Amino acid sequence: MTLQQLMYFVAITDVRSFTRAAEITGVAQPTLSRQVKALEDELGAPLLNRGKSVTLTPAGEAVLPLARRMLADAESARTAVAEIVGLRRGNLRVGATPSLCIGVLADVLRVFHEQHPEIHLHLAENGSQPLVQDLSQGALDVALVIVPPTGLDPALHITPLLRERLSVASPQSGRSPSSRGSMSITELSRRSLVMVRQGYDLREVTLQAYRDAGVTPRYAVEGGEMDAVLRLVESGTGVAVVPDLVFAGRPRLRRTVLTPPLYRTVAIARRADTAPIQAAQAFTDTLLSFVGDIAAATGPAADVQVLHRSF
Repeated sequence: MTLQQLMYFVAITDVRSFTRAAEITGVAQPTLSRQVKALEDELGAPLLNRGKSVTLTPAGEAVLPLARRMLADAESARTAVAEIVGLRRGNLRVGATPSLCIGVLADVLRVFHEQHPEIHLHLAENGSQPLVQDLSQGALDVALVIVPPTGLDPALHITPLLRERLSVASPQSGRSPSSRGSMSITELSRRSLVMVRQGYDLREVTLQAYRDAGVTPRYAVEGGEMDAVLRLVESGTGVAVVPDLVFAGRPRLRRTVLTPPLYRTVAIARRADTAPIQAAQAFTDTLLSFVGDIAAATGPAADVQVLHRSF
């Protein structure tokens, strides 16, 4: 019995076709058929019913979960060896909220790729809540997330990075929403709001501020991603509550602070029950080396405080 035979068997069960399985695995169909037949001969029973539709025999039903587990264990062994060899190859799955992709990750990913060109980076852009769920389920290796007031899942290890203020974004081409340079939530409630979709902690923080002030938001547009929200504000559709990091490099946006202030904490998170893979640790080190530069790049008007520095 070989891992290759098990891989062919699993491929056939996944697509229910010898022809399609051969295409997926990159092998000639006669070769695939011979290998699966050799596996059946060694086990002493047919695993597949061969017909117009390929189905599992009772023996095949019993073997399938074992085959999947053996293939997964083999992949884990390859990963472990790759870790010992070093950062010369492999994959790193990084998650981040859209606002952090805009204001934080671009330079970090560029430098990390230059330092480790053989590491294949997978970037998942989503709200903090789905990212935390993906981390917990092992679908991500590391993620940049927003820490809610209630804290993150204790099953995650977090390193706070930045504390940034949330401000009102309005179009630079229009009139300032406040002659004082600041405004309250009550004053904000009189203006049309562009709001990000559900899943963003920014949305929950903003709506809670409205509830605390006893007012109701008046929406211009509701349900967008961060980039769409910023573009809608720039076009004059409405105003939006956004993190200070996104104002950097956007001269078409005007920043007006909220009083009393609203803040959010940015952290890098991973699962606490396993040691970080070497690539994830290297990415974290690269990110920490940029934290001070990220805060400085927002300009003197923005309110972004560094919580962790690389030493």
